[in-house]
Amino acid sequence: MAKKAKAKSKARKSAKTAKAAKRATTAKVAPTGARSPSRRARGAAGGARARVRMYRPGLGDCFLVFLPKEDGGDYKILIDCGVILGTSDAKARMQAIMGDIAEATGGVIDLLIGTHEHYDHLSGFVQAADEFGQIDVAEVWLGWTENPRDAKARSLVKERQALVAALRLAEPRLRLAGDGERAEEVQELLSFFGAAGSTADALDAVRKKSKNLHYKKPTDAPTTPEGTKARIFTLGPPIDTAMIRRYAPSKSNPETYEIARTATFAAAFETGAGGGFQPFDDRYALALDASRGEPFFQRRYWEASPPPTPEQTRGEVLDRFDNGRRRIDSAWLEASPEMALKLDSATNNTSLAIAIELDGGDVLLFAADAQVGNWLSWHDLEWEIEDDDKVTGPSLIERTILYKVGHHGSHNATLRERGLEMMQNLEIALLPVDKAMAMKKKWGKMPLPSLLEDLENRASKFVLRTDEEAPRGAGVGVDPNGLWWDIPV
Repeated sequence: MAKKAKAKSKARKSAKTAKAAKRATTAKVAPTGARSPSRRARGAAGGARARVRMYRPGLGDCFLVFLPKEDGGDYKILIDCGVILGTSDAKARMQAIMGDIAEATGGVIDLLIGTHEHYDHLSGFVQAADEFGQIDVAEVWLGWTENPRDAKARSLVKERQALVAALRLAEPRLRLAGDGERAEEVQELLSFFGAAGSTADALDAVRKKSKNLHYKKPTDAPTTPEGTKARIFTLGPPIDTAMIRRYAPSKSNPETYEIARTATFAAAFETGAGGGFQPFDDRYALALDASRGEPFFQRRYWEASPPPTPEQTRGEVLDRFDNGRRRIDSAWLEASPEMALKLDSATNNTSLAIAIELDGGDVLLFAADAQVGNWLSWHDLEWEIEDDDKVTGPSLIERTILYKVGHHGSHNATLRERGLEMMQNLEIALLPVDKAMAMKKKWGKMPLPSLLEDLENRASKFVLRTDEEAPRGAGVGVDPNGLWWDIPV
Protein backbone atom coordinates (compact mmCIF):
# COMPACT_ATOMS: atom_id res chain seq x y z
CA MET A 1 0.00 0.00 0.00
CA ALA A 2 2.90 2.32 0.77
CA LYS A 3 4.24 1.77 -2.76
CA LYS A 4 0.85 2.55 -4.24
CA ALA A 5 0.43 5.69 -2.15
CA LYS A 6 3.91 6.84 -3.13
CA ALA A 7 3.16 6.34 -6.83
CA LYS A 8 -0.10 8.25 -6.55
CA SER A 9 1.60 11.05 -4.62
CA LYS A 10 4.29 11.38 -7.30
CA ALA A 11 1.65 11.41 -10.03
CA ARG A 12 -0.34 14.14 -8.26
CA LYS A 13 2.80 16.18 -7.71
CA SER A 14 3.90 15.91 -11.34
CA ALA A 15 0.43 16.80 -12.57
CA LYS A 16 0.32 19.82 -10.25
CA THR A 17 3.75 20.99 -11.37
CA ALA A 18 2.84 20.61 -15.04
CA LYS A 19 -0.36 22.58 -14.52
CA ALA A 20 1.47 25.41 -12.83
CA ALA A 21 3.96 25.60 -15.67
CA LYS A 22 1.40 25.41 -18.40
CA ARG A 23 -2.34 25.70 -17.75
CA ALA A 24 -4.11 22.55 -18.89
CA THR A 25 -7.32 22.83 -20.86
CA THR A 26 -10.22 21.63 -18.76
CA ALA A 27 -13.47 20.20 -20.04
CA LYS A 28 -16.67 20.35 -18.00
CA VAL A 29 -18.73 17.24 -18.43
CA ALA A 30 -22.24 16.39 -17.45
CA PRO A 31 -22.50 13.54 -14.91
CA THR A 32 -23.11 10.02 -16.20
CA GLY A 33 -23.89 8.40 -12.87
CA ALA A 34 -22.34 8.29 -9.43
CA ARG A 35 -18.84 6.93 -9.83
CA SER A 36 -15.68 7.42 -7.86
CA PRO A 37 -12.42 6.91 -9.74
CA SER A 38 -10.94 5.24 -6.67
CA ARG A 39 -13.71 2.68 -6.34
CA ARG A 40 -12.92 -0.76 -7.83
CA ALA A 41 -16.18 -2.62 -8.43
CA ARG A 42 -16.88 -5.67 -10.52
CA GLY A 43 -19.89 -6.21 -12.70
CA ALA A 44 -23.05 -7.77 -11.33
CA ALA A 45 -22.56 -11.34 -10.08
CA GLY A 46 -18.92 -11.18 -11.10
CA GLY A 47 -19.81 -10.70 -14.76
CA ALA A 48 -17.37 -9.11 -17.17
CA ARG A 49 -17.68 -5.38 -17.64
CA ALA A 50 -15.91 -5.59 -21.00
CA ARG A 51 -14.55 -8.11 -23.44
CA VAL A 52 -11.51 -7.52 -25.64
CA ARG A 53 -10.85 -9.59 -28.75
CA MET A 54 -7.18 -9.33 -29.69
CA TYR A 55 -6.63 -10.45 -33.26
CA ARG A 56 -3.41 -12.16 -34.36
CA PRO A 57 -2.50 -10.82 -37.81
CA GLY A 58 1.24 -10.95 -37.20
CA LEU A 59 3.20 -7.78 -36.46
CA GLY A 60 0.23 -5.44 -36.33
CA ASP A 61 -2.70 -4.17 -34.24
CA CYS A 62 -6.37 -5.14 -34.41
CA PHE A 63 -8.67 -5.00 -31.36
CA LEU A 64 -12.43 -5.44 -31.02
CA VAL A 65 -13.87 -4.18 -27.72
CA PHE A 66 -17.31 -5.16 -26.46
CA LEU A 67 -18.90 -2.97 -23.77
CA PRO A 68 -22.11 -4.45 -22.29
CA LYS A 69 -25.21 -2.30 -22.66
CA GLU A 70 -28.01 -2.09 -20.16
CA ASP A 71 -30.42 -3.59 -22.71
CA GLY A 72 -28.37 -6.76 -22.91
CA GLY A 73 -26.52 -5.96 -26.15
CA ASP A 74 -22.97 -4.72 -26.70
CA TYR A 75 -21.42 -1.46 -27.77
CA LYS A 76 -18.72 -2.52 -30.26
CA ILE A 77 -15.46 -0.66 -30.84
CA LEU A 78 -12.90 -1.62 -33.50
CA ILE A 79 -9.43 -0.17 -32.90
CA ASP A 80 -7.19 -0.51 -35.97
CA CYS A 81 -6.78 -3.51 -38.25
CA GLY A 82 -3.42 -3.99 -39.95
CA VAL A 83 -0.23 -5.97 -40.36
CA ILE A 84 3.31 -4.95 -41.36
CA LEU A 85 4.34 -4.93 -45.02
CA GLY A 86 6.17 -8.11 -45.96
CA THR A 87 4.00 -10.48 -43.91
CA SER A 88 3.42 -13.84 -45.61
CA ASP A 89 -0.13 -14.33 -46.96
CA ALA A 90 -1.06 -10.98 -45.44
CA LYS A 91 -4.10 -10.35 -47.66
CA ALA A 92 -5.68 -13.73 -46.96
CA ARG A 93 -5.02 -13.33 -43.25
CA MET A 94 -6.60 -9.88 -43.11
CA GLN A 95 -9.58 -11.05 -45.15
CA ALA A 96 -10.17 -13.84 -42.63
CA ILE A 97 -9.87 -11.40 -39.73
CA MET A 98 -12.20 -8.82 -41.28
CA GLY A 99 -14.68 -11.59 -42.05
CA ASP A 100 -14.57 -12.66 -38.41
CA ILE A 101 -15.12 -9.06 -37.31
CA ALA A 102 -18.20 -8.88 -39.51
CA GLU A 103 -19.54 -12.10 -37.99
CA ALA A 104 -18.73 -11.15 -34.38
CA THR A 105 -20.40 -7.75 -34.69
CA GLY A 106 -23.36 -8.81 -36.78
CA GLY A 107 -22.05 -6.47 -39.48
CA VAL A 108 -22.43 -3.38 -37.28
CA ILE A 109 -19.64 -1.48 -35.52
CA ASP A 110 -20.62 1.37 -33.24
CA LEU A 111 -17.22 3.07 -33.21
CA LEU A 112 -14.22 2.66 -35.52
CA ILE A 113 -10.91 4.15 -34.35
CA GLY A 114 -7.96 4.58 -36.71
CA THR A 115 -5.09 5.48 -34.42
CA HIS A 116 -2.44 6.74 -36.88
CA GLU A 117 -1.17 6.44 -40.44
CA HIS A 118 0.97 3.32 -40.22
CA TYR A 119 0.46 0.25 -42.38
CA ASP A 120 0.60 -2.21 -39.48
CA HIS A 121 -2.48 -0.49 -38.03
CA LEU A 122 -4.53 0.21 -41.15
CA SER A 123 -3.64 -2.24 -43.93
CA GLY A 124 -6.67 -4.49 -43.38
CA PHE A 125 -9.07 -1.78 -44.49
CA VAL A 126 -7.67 -2.04 -48.04
CA GLN A 127 -6.43 -5.65 -48.03
CA ALA A 128 -9.91 -6.82 -47.00
CA ALA A 129 -11.88 -4.08 -48.72
CA ASP A 130 -14.72 -6.40 -49.78
CA GLU A 131 -15.20 -7.76 -46.27
CA PHE A 132 -14.90 -4.29 -44.78
CA GLY A 133 -17.54 -3.10 -47.22
CA GLN A 134 -20.07 -5.49 -45.65
CA ILE A 135 -19.77 -3.78 -42.27
CA ASP A 136 -21.78 -0.72 -41.26
CA VAL A 137 -19.99 1.78 -39.03
CA ALA A 138 -21.95 4.29 -36.98
CA GLU A 139 -19.07 6.57 -35.98
CA VAL A 140 -15.39 7.06 -36.88
CA TRP A 141 -12.66 8.64 -34.77
CA LEU A 142 -9.31 9.86 -36.05
CA GLY A 143 -6.73 12.01 -34.29
CA TRP A 144 -6.88 15.76 -34.80
CA THR A 145 -3.58 15.44 -36.69
CA GLU A 146 -5.49 13.96 -39.64
CA ASN A 147 -8.02 16.80 -39.90
CA PRO A 148 -7.68 18.45 -43.34
CA ARG A 149 -9.39 21.59 -42.02
CA ASP A 150 -6.81 22.11 -39.28
CA ALA A 151 -3.87 24.21 -40.48
CA LYS A 152 -1.43 22.69 -38.00
CA ALA A 153 -2.54 19.20 -38.98
CA ARG A 154 -2.13 19.99 -42.68
CA SER A 155 1.42 21.14 -42.01
CA LEU A 156 2.28 17.91 -40.18
CA VAL A 157 0.77 15.78 -42.95
CA LYS A 158 2.65 17.75 -45.61
CA GLU A 159 5.93 17.27 -43.75
CA ARG A 160 5.26 13.56 -43.38
CA GLN A 161 4.37 13.10 -47.04
CA ALA A 162 7.41 15.07 -48.22
CA LEU A 163 9.79 13.07 -46.08
CA VAL A 164 8.29 9.72 -47.09
CA ALA A 165 8.71 10.69 -50.73
CA ALA A 166 12.30 11.80 -50.14
CA LEU A 167 13.20 8.62 -48.33
CA ARG A 168 11.69 6.47 -51.10
CA LEU A 169 14.16 8.23 -53.42
CA ALA A 170 17.02 7.86 -50.95
CA GLU A 171 16.76 4.09 -50.62
CA PRO A 172 17.74 3.17 -54.24
CA ARG A 173 20.38 5.91 -54.30
CA LEU A 174 22.03 4.42 -51.24
CA ARG A 175 22.16 1.06 -52.98
CA LEU A 176 23.72 2.63 -56.07
CA ALA A 177 26.30 4.27 -53.81
CA GLY A 178 27.18 0.83 -52.42
CA ASP A 179 25.62 1.43 -49.00
CA GLY A 180 23.28 -1.53 -48.90
CA GLU A 181 23.14 -1.60 -45.09
CA ARG A 182 21.71 1.90 -44.80
CA ALA A 183 19.39 1.28 -47.75
CA GLU A 184 18.01 -1.80 -46.02
CA GLU A 185 17.45 0.16 -42.80
CA VAL A 186 15.52 2.86 -44.65
CA GLN A 187 13.48 0.26 -46.52
CA GLU A 188 12.45 -1.55 -43.33
CA LEU A 189 11.39 1.65 -41.61
CA LEU A 190 9.41 2.68 -44.67
CA SER A 191 7.50 -0.61 -44.41
CA PHE A 192 5.42 1.08 -41.68
CA PHE A 193 4.03 3.21 -44.52
CA GLY A 194 3.33 0.28 -46.83
CA ALA A 195 3.77 0.47 -50.57
CA ALA A 196 3.55 3.89 -52.18
CA GLY A 197 0.15 5.40 -51.40
CA SER A 198 -1.25 2.30 -49.68
CA THR A 199 -1.31 3.64 -46.12
CA ALA A 200 -2.95 6.88 -47.21
CA ASP A 201 -5.55 4.83 -49.09
CA ALA A 202 -6.26 2.79 -45.97
CA LEU A 203 -6.67 5.90 -43.85
CA ASP A 204 -9.00 7.33 -46.48
CA ALA A 205 -11.09 4.14 -46.37
CA VAL A 206 -11.52 4.61 -42.64
CA ARG A 207 -12.28 8.30 -43.05
CA LYS A 208 -15.05 7.62 -45.58
CA LYS A 209 -16.67 4.75 -43.66
CA SER A 210 -19.10 6.97 -41.78
CA LYS A 211 -20.48 10.46 -42.19
CA ASN A 212 -20.30 10.70 -38.40
CA LEU A 213 -16.57 11.48 -38.42
CA HIS A 214 -14.75 13.13 -35.52
CA TYR A 215 -11.15 14.31 -35.25
CA LYS A 216 -10.40 13.85 -31.58
CA LYS A 217 -8.35 16.04 -29.28
CA PRO A 218 -7.29 15.40 -25.67
CA THR A 219 -9.19 18.53 -24.71
CA ASP A 220 -12.48 16.93 -25.78
CA ALA A 221 -14.95 15.96 -23.11
CA PRO A 222 -15.13 12.20 -22.45
CA THR A 223 -17.73 10.24 -24.39
CA THR A 224 -20.26 7.87 -22.82
CA PRO A 225 -21.05 5.09 -25.31
CA GLU A 226 -24.80 4.83 -25.74
CA GLY A 227 -26.44 2.40 -23.34
CA THR A 228 -23.30 1.74 -21.28
CA LYS A 229 -21.82 2.90 -17.98
CA ALA A 230 -18.40 3.39 -19.49
CA ARG A 231 -16.61 6.59 -20.52
CA ILE A 232 -13.96 7.06 -23.19
CA PHE A 233 -11.24 9.67 -22.63
CA THR A 234 -9.00 10.93 -25.44
CA LEU A 235 -5.39 11.16 -24.23
CA GLY A 236 -3.48 11.90 -27.43
CA PRO A 237 -2.20 13.00 -29.87
CA PRO A 238 -0.88 16.02 -27.99
CA ILE A 239 -1.92 19.49 -29.08
CA ASP A 240 1.66 20.73 -28.71
CA THR A 241 3.53 19.70 -31.86
CA ALA A 242 6.80 19.88 -29.93
CA MET A 243 5.56 16.90 -27.91
CA ILE A 244 4.71 15.06 -31.14
CA ARG A 245 8.31 15.54 -32.23
CA ARG A 246 9.69 14.33 -28.94
CA TYR A 247 10.38 10.63 -29.00
CA ALA A 248 13.79 10.33 -27.28
CA PRO A 249 13.64 9.00 -23.72
CA SER A 250 15.92 11.67 -22.26
CA LYS A 251 18.03 14.72 -23.01
CA SER A 252 21.13 12.65 -22.34
CA ASN A 253 20.51 11.03 -25.72
CA PRO A 254 20.06 14.07 -27.97
CA GLU A 255 18.38 13.80 -31.32
CA THR A 256 20.49 14.68 -34.33
CA TYR A 257 17.63 15.45 -36.71
CA GLU A 258 14.22 16.98 -36.26
CA ILE A 259 11.11 16.29 -38.30
CA ALA A 260 10.80 20.04 -38.70
CA ARG A 261 13.70 19.80 -41.12
CA THR A 262 11.64 17.70 -43.48
CA ALA A 263 11.25 20.47 -46.02
CA THR A 264 15.01 21.02 -46.27
CA PHE A 265 15.72 17.33 -46.52
CA ALA A 266 13.05 16.73 -49.15
CA ALA A 267 14.07 19.77 -51.15
CA ALA A 268 17.60 18.43 -51.36
CA PHE A 269 16.33 15.28 -53.05
CA GLU A 270 14.13 17.26 -55.37
CA THR A 271 17.08 19.41 -56.38
CA GLY A 272 19.14 16.36 -57.19
CA ALA A 273 16.36 14.40 -58.86
CA GLY A 274 17.59 15.36 -62.30
CA GLY A 275 20.90 13.66 -61.71
CA GLY A 276 22.95 16.44 -60.15
CA PHE A 277 22.59 15.14 -56.58
CA GLN A 278 22.85 18.68 -55.23
CA PRO A 279 22.02 18.70 -51.52
CA PHE A 280 21.88 22.47 -51.02
CA ASP A 281 19.89 25.34 -52.42
CA ASP A 282 21.45 27.27 -55.32
CA ARG A 283 21.96 30.34 -53.13
CA TYR A 284 24.65 28.43 -51.23
CA ALA A 285 26.49 27.35 -54.37
CA LEU A 286 29.90 28.58 -55.41
CA ALA A 287 30.79 28.70 -59.08
CA LEU A 288 33.38 26.12 -60.00
CA ASP A 289 35.79 28.68 -61.52
CA ALA A 290 35.37 30.98 -58.51
CA SER A 291 36.42 28.20 -56.16
CA ARG A 292 40.00 28.42 -57.51
CA GLY A 293 40.37 31.75 -55.76
CA GLU A 294 39.16 30.54 -52.38
CA PRO A 295 41.94 29.39 -49.99
CA PHE A 296 39.88 26.44 -48.68
CA PHE A 297 39.25 25.00 -52.12
CA GLN A 298 42.71 25.98 -53.39
CA ARG A 299 44.40 24.11 -50.57
CA ARG A 300 42.25 20.98 -50.70
CA TYR A 301 41.27 20.58 -54.31
CA TRP A 302 43.22 22.70 -56.78
CA GLU A 303 46.87 22.63 -55.69
CA ALA A 304 47.79 19.63 -57.79
CA SER A 305 45.17 20.09 -60.44
CA PRO A 306 45.74 21.82 -63.77
CA PRO A 307 43.14 24.35 -64.81
CA PRO A 308 40.15 22.90 -66.62
CA THR A 309 39.93 23.15 -70.35
CA PRO A 310 36.88 24.47 -72.18
CA GLU A 311 36.24 20.99 -73.61
CA GLN A 312 35.89 19.35 -70.18
CA THR A 313 32.48 18.86 -68.63
CA ARG A 314 31.75 19.81 -65.03
CA GLY A 315 31.67 16.14 -64.10
CA GLU A 316 35.07 15.50 -65.64
CA VAL A 317 36.53 18.37 -63.67
CA LEU A 318 34.97 17.19 -60.43
CA ASP A 319 36.24 13.67 -60.97
CA ARG A 320 39.77 15.01 -60.66
CA PHE A 321 39.09 16.08 -57.09
CA ASP A 322 40.87 13.22 -55.31
CA ASN A 323 38.93 10.69 -57.37
CA GLY A 324 35.71 11.96 -55.92
CA ARG A 325 36.51 10.90 -52.38
CA ARG A 326 36.02 14.41 -51.06
CA ARG A 327 32.75 15.03 -52.82
CA ILE A 328 29.58 15.17 -50.72
CA ASP A 329 27.20 14.53 -53.58
CA SER A 330 26.05 11.25 -52.07
CA ALA A 331 27.61 11.36 -48.60
CA TRP A 332 24.71 13.37 -47.23
CA LEU A 333 22.44 10.40 -47.92
CA GLU A 334 23.98 8.81 -44.83
CA ALA A 335 21.45 10.75 -42.75
CA SER A 336 18.56 8.86 -44.36
CA PRO A 337 18.17 6.10 -41.71
CA GLU A 338 18.10 8.66 -38.92
CA MET A 339 15.51 10.69 -40.77
CA ALA A 340 13.45 7.56 -41.41
CA LEU A 341 13.57 6.68 -37.71
CA LYS A 342 12.53 10.20 -36.78
CA LEU A 343 9.66 10.07 -39.26
CA ASP A 344 8.48 6.73 -37.88
CA SER A 345 8.62 7.98 -34.30
CA ALA A 346 6.89 11.28 -35.02
CA THR A 347 4.09 9.44 -36.83
CA ASN A 348 3.77 7.11 -33.84
CA ASN A 349 3.39 10.18 -31.65
CA THR A 350 0.31 11.23 -33.63
CA SER A 351 -1.41 8.14 -32.20
CA LEU A 352 -4.98 8.52 -31.04
CA ALA A 353 -4.58 7.07 -27.54
CA ILE A 354 -7.70 6.39 -25.49
CA ALA A 355 -8.63 5.33 -21.97
CA ILE A 356 -11.90 3.42 -21.50
CA GLU A 357 -13.14 3.93 -17.95
CA LEU A 358 -15.43 1.09 -16.86
CA ASP A 359 -18.20 1.22 -14.30
CA GLY A 360 -16.37 1.27 -10.99
CA GLY A 361 -13.40 3.31 -12.23
CA ASP A 362 -11.08 0.67 -13.70
CA VAL A 363 -9.45 1.62 -16.99
CA LEU A 364 -8.58 -0.10 -20.26
CA LEU A 365 -5.64 1.80 -21.78
CA PHE A 366 -5.12 1.60 -25.55
CA ALA A 367 -1.94 3.56 -26.20
CA ALA A 368 -1.60 2.66 -29.92
CA ASP A 369 2.06 3.48 -30.73
CA ALA A 370 2.33 6.58 -28.53
CA GLN A 371 5.91 7.46 -27.66
CA VAL A 372 7.53 9.71 -25.09
CA GLY A 373 6.03 13.08 -25.99
CA ASN A 374 2.52 11.67 -26.33
CA TRP A 375 2.73 9.94 -22.93
CA LEU A 376 4.16 12.99 -21.17
CA SER A 377 1.34 15.19 -22.47
CA TRP A 378 -1.22 13.02 -20.66
CA HIS A 379 0.06 14.28 -17.34
CA ASP A 380 -1.23 17.79 -18.11
CA LEU A 381 -4.80 16.64 -18.80
CA GLU A 382 -7.78 17.03 -16.53
CA TRP A 383 -11.53 16.94 -16.92
CA GLU A 384 -13.99 18.52 -14.46
CA ILE A 385 -17.08 16.33 -14.11
CA GLU A 386 -20.14 17.71 -12.35
CA ASP A 387 -21.12 16.00 -9.10
CA ASP A 388 -18.16 13.66 -9.43
CA ASP A 389 -14.45 13.56 -8.78
CA LYS A 390 -12.07 15.39 -11.09
CA VAL A 391 -10.47 13.06 -13.61
CA THR A 392 -6.86 13.59 -14.65
CA GLY A 393 -4.52 11.92 -17.08
CA PRO A 394 -2.35 10.51 -14.24
CA SER A 395 -5.43 9.11 -12.46
CA LEU A 396 -6.42 7.21 -15.60
CA ILE A 397 -2.94 5.70 -15.82
CA GLU A 398 -3.06 4.75 -12.12
CA ARG A 399 -6.40 2.97 -12.54
CA THR A 400 -5.36 0.96 -15.59
CA ILE A 401 -6.10 -2.75 -15.24
CA LEU A 402 -5.65 -3.66 -18.92
CA TYR A 403 -2.86 -2.12 -20.98
CA LYS A 404 -2.47 -2.53 -24.74
CA VAL A 405 1.31 -2.29 -24.92
CA GLY A 406 2.53 0.48 -27.18
CA HIS A 407 4.32 -0.15 -30.50
CA HIS A 408 4.81 -3.89 -30.11
CA GLY A 409 6.85 -3.45 -26.94
CA SER A 410 9.51 -1.11 -28.37
CA HIS A 411 11.95 0.75 -26.14
CA ASN A 412 10.34 4.20 -26.28
CA ALA A 413 6.61 3.44 -26.40
CA THR A 414 5.99 2.78 -22.70
CA LEU A 415 7.12 5.21 -20.03
CA ARG A 416 8.60 3.76 -16.90
CA GLU A 417 8.20 6.09 -13.89
CA ARG A 418 5.39 8.14 -15.44
CA GLY A 419 3.74 5.19 -17.10
CA LEU A 420 3.98 1.51 -16.23
CA GLU A 421 5.17 2.05 -12.65
CA MET A 422 2.00 4.05 -11.98
CA MET A 423 -0.24 1.10 -12.96
CA GLN A 424 -0.44 -0.35 -9.46
CA ASN A 425 -3.57 -2.40 -10.23
CA LEU A 426 -2.47 -3.75 -13.62
CA GLU A 427 -3.96 -7.18 -14.31
CA ILE A 428 -3.54 -7.78 -18.04
CA ALA A 429 -1.05 -6.60 -20.64
CA LEU A 430 -1.83 -7.26 -24.30
CA LEU A 431 1.24 -7.30 -26.54
CA PRO A 432 0.66 -7.52 -30.31
CA VAL A 433 4.07 -8.64 -31.53
CA ASP A 434 5.74 -11.09 -33.90
CA LYS A 435 9.29 -11.59 -32.70
CA ALA A 436 10.28 -13.59 -35.79
CA MET A 437 9.12 -10.82 -38.13
CA ALA A 438 10.81 -8.20 -35.96
CA MET A 439 14.08 -10.14 -36.20
CA LYS A 440 13.65 -10.47 -39.95
CA LYS A 441 13.38 -6.70 -40.16
CA LYS A 442 16.38 -6.34 -37.82
CA TRP A 443 14.34 -4.92 -34.96
CA GLY A 444 15.97 -7.19 -32.42
CA LYS A 445 14.63 -5.37 -29.36
CA MET A 446 10.95 -5.72 -30.22
CA PRO A 447 9.79 -6.47 -27.63
CA LEU A 448 12.38 -4.92 -25.33
CA PRO A 449 13.46 -7.59 -22.79
CA SER A 450 13.54 -5.23 -19.80
CA LEU A 451 10.05 -3.90 -20.62
CA LEU A 452 8.72 -7.42 -21.05
CA GLU A 453 10.16 -8.42 -17.69
CA ASP A 454 8.53 -5.43 -15.98
CA LEU A 455 5.19 -6.18 -17.61
CA GLU A 456 5.34 -9.78 -16.43
CA ASN A 457 6.20 -8.67 -12.89
CA ARG A 458 3.40 -6.10 -12.72
CA ALA A 459 0.49 -7.79 -14.50
CA SER A 460 -1.23 -9.80 -11.77
CA LYS A 461 -3.01 -12.12 -14.25
CA PHE A 462 -0.96 -12.42 -17.44
CA VAL A 463 0.89 -10.86 -20.35
CA LEU A 464 -0.65 -12.08 -23.59
CA ARG A 465 1.55 -12.02 -26.71
CA THR A 466 0.10 -12.62 -30.15
CA ASP A 467 3.13 -14.72 -31.14
CA GLU A 468 2.82 -17.12 -28.20
CA GLU A 469 0.17 -19.43 -26.79
CA ALA A 470 -2.47 -18.16 -24.40
CA PRO A 471 -1.92 -19.06 -20.73
CA ARG A 472 -3.96 -22.03 -19.59
CA GLY A 473 -6.60 -21.50 -16.96
CA ALA A 474 -6.68 -17.75 -17.53
CA GLY A 475 -10.23 -17.70 -18.87
CA VAL A 476 -9.04 -16.57 -22.32
CA GLY A 477 -11.23 -17.59 -25.24
CA VAL A 478 -9.19 -19.10 -28.07
CA ASP A 479 -10.25 -19.19 -31.71
CA PRO A 480 -9.67 -22.68 -33.18
CA ASN A 481 -8.35 -21.07 -36.37
CA GLY A 482 -5.81 -19.02 -34.46
CA LEU A 483 -7.30 -15.68 -35.50
CA TRP A 484 -7.94 -14.22 -32.06
CA TRP A 485 -8.13 -14.44 -28.29
CA ASP A 486 -11.08 -13.20 -26.21
CA ILE A 487 -10.18 -11.60 -22.90
CA PRO A 488 -12.98 -10.93 -20.36
CA VAL A 489 -12.41 -7.99 -18.02
